Amino acid sequence: MKDLGAHAVIDHSKPIMEELKRIDVPQVDYIASLTHADAHFAQLVEVITPQGRLGLIDDPKVLDANPLKRKAASLHWEFMFTRSLFETVDMIKQHELLDEVARLVDAGILKTTLGEHYGAINAANLKRAHALIESAKAKGKIVLEGFPA
Repeated sequence: MKDLGAHAVIDHSKPIMEELKRIDVPQVDYIASLTHADAHFAQLVEVITPQGRLGLIDDPKVLDANPLKRKAASLHWEFMFTRSLFETVDMIKQHELLDEVARLVDAGILKTTLGEHYGAINAANLKRAHALIESAKAKGKIVLEGFPA
């Protein structure tokens, strides 16, 4: 993560508050919860500053936002297909954002999060990829490509 620009790194498998104390960060203003938000939600509420912002991209089965109220913290969900799904007036913005990300990756400013490339999509490779994801040890994106002819 430090190679990708993080100032400090915590171990997500340990209590978040303890890990933040270890790096001398008592609370955080912004949280990007990219996976398992429901499993970590109580801890995220604990460490977010009053009026902080919590962003999610995953799909928790149930999420009670009420604990954020006493801190007046806001909850933001990102879904990359919202603009096209609802044909919003700014629908072209998603295209522009993706073009900009591609440009930054090509320029070496943003680094890819490619972790593993398992080759063609087939039962064996799907099983390998799924096992890695379930292990909670995956780092970065796992890529499977194409379908066998």
